[in-house]
Amino acid sequence: MTLRATPDRRVSPPDLAPEDSPNLIYFSSVSGNTRRFVERLGMPAARIPLRPRLEGMLHVNRPFVLIVPTYGGGSRSRALPRQVAQFLNVPRNRSLLRGVITAGNTNFGQDYCLAGTVVAEKCGIPELYRFELLGTPHDVARVREGLALFWSTQPTDPED
Repeated sequence: MTLRATPDRRVSPPDLAPEDSPNLIYFSSVSGNTRRFVERLGMPAARIPLRPRLEGMLHVNRPFVLIVPTYGGGSRSRALPRQVAQFLNVPRNRSLLRGVITAGNTNFGQDYCLAGTVVAEKCGIPELYRFELLGTPHDVARVREGLALFWSTQPTDPED
């Protein structure tokens, strides 16, 4: 027997308890490029759902850095995946965002990693790093080291 969710079925959003809420949140499409990069970091992370209407939207409870891919072939209006926009439209999620790391494709030219630029500008947070597609071992090491340094200088209290 196969169970299928219907499009109008809504689930309650997953709330992460502060002790379970990692300080790294990411979105990855079906291609999985960003997911593979995050897995190579070897750090606790939570994924923004691909289908938030069916799976529920993720709600975080501590400061976090967002890793996001760039979409749309360079169009500013389509650069940010809609699931990420929906996630950041949750006031609590947006208030806890401390930085963004962006995946992109240099084929987008001047719009390389545009999603990170959009998030940084709209949310008033720094874009911490950019990497191409799956990232290289050097990118993984730089992000790992950079996040350790970043968090050593940031308050971790959600109210700060």
